[in-house]
Amino acid sequence: MDFSIWFLAGAAMVFFMQCGFAMVESGFTRAKNAANIIMKNLMDFCMGSICFVLIGFSLMMSSNYAFGLIGIPDMGIFNGYENFDYSDFVFQLVFCATAATIVSGAMAERTKFSAYIIYSVVMTTAAYPIQAGWTWNESGWLYNLGKNGYIDFAGSSVIHMMGGISAFIGAAFLGPRLGKYSIDKKTGKKKSHAIPGHSLALGALGVFILWFGWYGFNGAAAENISQLGSIFLTTTAAAAAATVATMTFTWMKNGKPDVSMTLNGSLAGLVAITAGCASVDALGALVIGLVAGILVVLAVEFIDLELHVDDPVGAVAVHGVNGIWGTLAVGLFAKPITSGGDVISEASGLFYGGGAEQLIVQSVGVLAITAWTVVTMCATFFLIKKFNGLRASAEDEIMGLDTAEHGLQSSYADFMPVIPPDLQALNGKSKGMAPVAPEAAVQVTDVSTGTKMTKVTIVTKQNKFEALREVFDQIGITGITVTNVMGYGVQRGHTHTYRGVPLESPLIPKVQIDVVISKIPVSALVEAVRKTLYTGNIGDGKIFVYDVENVIKIRTGEEGFSALQDASIGDE
Repeated sequence: MDFSIWFLAGAAMVFFMQCGFAMVESGFTRAKNAANIIMKNLMDFCMGSICFVLIGFSLMMSSNYAFGLIGIPDMGIFNGYENFDYSDFVFQLVFCATAATIVSGAMAERTKFSAYIIYSVVMTTAAYPIQAGWTWNESGWLYNLGKNGYIDFAGSSVIHMMGGISAFIGAAFLGPRLGKYSIDKKTGKKKSHAIPGHSLALGALGVFILWFGWYGFNGAAAENISQLGSIFLTTTAAAAAATVATMTFTWMKNGKPDVSMTLNGSLAGLVAITAGCASVDALGALVIGLVAGILVVLAVEFIDLELHVDDPVGAVAVHGVNGIWGTLAVGLFAKPITSGGDVISEASGLFYGGGAEQLIVQSVGVLAITAWTVVTMCATFFLIKKFNGLRASAEDEIMGLDTAEHGLQSSYADFMPVIPPDLQALNGKSKGMAPVAPEAAVQVTDVSTGTKMTKVTIVTKQNKFEALREVFDQIGITGITVTNVMGYGVQRGHTHTYRGVPLESPLIPKVQIDVVISKIPVSALVEAVRKTLYTGNIGDGKIFVYDVENVIKIRTGEEGFSALQDASIGDE
């Protein structure tokens, strides 16, 4: 296998992860901010590419490296292009962009677009390249620390931990979204409110894209086919174990498996294995993933419920917390591995007879990168907040950043709420039908022009509609009005959660059916509807009965009972 080709192919897979991040972040947030998130994920790569060309790559990978701390820019990409290492540049660039884009999700829905652009420039110009050079430049001080050096094969700390810590700092400087927290009147404590994302389908698509891209993320730097195969195995094992662990843990904790949290669990496992993907075996990968899957749930809830830092997508828990765990785990699970004469790994962790040396080296590296990130990002967000402004106005946040920042009414302009086909067919469907004889179903009343008319409104679950339609046909009601509605409120005895936070007054899809009757007794209709809808469980629905003063047919001017005779809204 030509590994120079695989090296660039892996880089292309990492670039495709930008799409995955965009889908996860937009899916886990509200629709009114989807375009804004897409623009941020596009522009942090494009702005970052320019900055990395100009100076970032030189600070990181220059052969003239000062004191093991920083590269001295030599501008080789401009004055020595024919001898420049193009492949390594592209490879390092896509990783740099990944570190930058992690922050977008944690600061979503309330950050000024201009502020995010400035942050991206700082991150890709200096903040990321300098600390990445410590680990991946052969002259870097972490690269040469200890017997085997600081091991972060593909970036659990260099990329993900730095991105996650930056995300935490940015979200803390920014403050929570409007309505995210309130003071509980009974306890006086700050209370978190769930703000569900608008599309779990988009979020899931993003996770699958990221998982696919992660094979390039972890595997692109493999030195031989045996190592590449081992990396693919450990990457898969850790991600799968984390996903199962998160699903099981949330199921046991909340009574039902949490979908969005389980998706985060997959990413947590991928982040955690990134540092040691080439240094651990299958057992180590499984353990790393299992811990990551539980850790991400605890971290999301702690950050939200205890620290009250608003992170809409869980970026801090996924990347920051599990970046730390995955990097330290190398000091525990690293194992010398040789396959077919190919050396896969040389380091030994604490659990494989290597003592604490590698764990100490890993700890020093984590502390150093953390300290650098805290200092640079606190300074960055402080200065942005002071001189440019960091947060969008309350009006812009309520309106949605798609409109406020980009002039879009909606990212889904062509999508309008519609009645499902089985409900659409009802309006007017019965007009040409021969209804069941009323006397075969219910006792009808003789009517005249002055007969009392009654409107009956039924609100129930959408899946009950077909059963109700059959009942209406049987008792002779051939015209009704159907509307999709949303019920607002908490059903007693039923607690729903989103990412570990109780959903307060969730909007629940319902169907509303309106019918005006005159000759069919109200009691007969009500009884038939009750028998059809009754299950004895919460949520069966409600029936509302109103007096109707008059009905006027617009086309003919007929009033009262005569106006109902075309079965447009009632009985015949």
